[in-house]
Amino acid sequence: MKRAEFRHVLSSLDLSDRYPEQACCRKMVQLLDSCPNCFSRDSYPAHFTGSAFVVSSDGARALLHHHRKLNRWLQLGGHCDGDEDVHSVAQREACEESGISGLVVASVRPFDLDIHEIPAFAGEAPHMHYDVRYVLIAPEGAEIRISPESNKLRWFTPEEMRGCSLDAGLRRLIEKWQALLAHRQARPGPDEASRPGGDCHRF
Repeated sequence: MKRAEFRHVLSSLDLSDRYPEQACCRKMVQLLDSCPNCFSRDSYPAHFTGSAFVVSSDGARALLHHHRKLNRWLQLGGHCDGDEDVHSVAQREACEESGISGLVVASVRPFDLDIHEIPAFAGEAPHMHYDVRYVLIAPEGAEIRISPESNKLRWFTPEEMRGCSLDAGLRRLIEKWQALLAHRQARPGPDEASRPGGDCHRF
């Protein structure tokens, strides 16, 4: 997915008024249009990142890692490093940080959008991450392997995550995931479509 296609996807998202993503979407399109190197980590004060909310094959648990640098629980993901295919970035980072091969893409459309500040660290100035988030599904019986990016890596139920100190963006992502699960349980069927992220229908 190249820049023009990515712009079209962002512009065409059917975003819910319940979430602050309309403003995020507008800012992301503005960054795309105004910054040629917005997919590079050297782009300041903002650049794109891709992340993945990895869920178990039955959708009952989600995989989080305790980020070594930021010292908090987060979904998997990272920098694009010049790759304009943010969806591919999220998939690559999820595989590298979880050790899971065969992750299935729930939807090629973003499930969540988030803009957040990254604090100064090791001589790096504070800056903004324009994070584009996707849902990926682990195969049944998937084994995880911790990476150098993480202090810890583990599966969580929604109840367990509620007891953790999580940032607002991740809590919103979890809320949307739970809403999707509840919707699926109430109205099962392969043709249902999630909102706002598209056809997230594989669990």
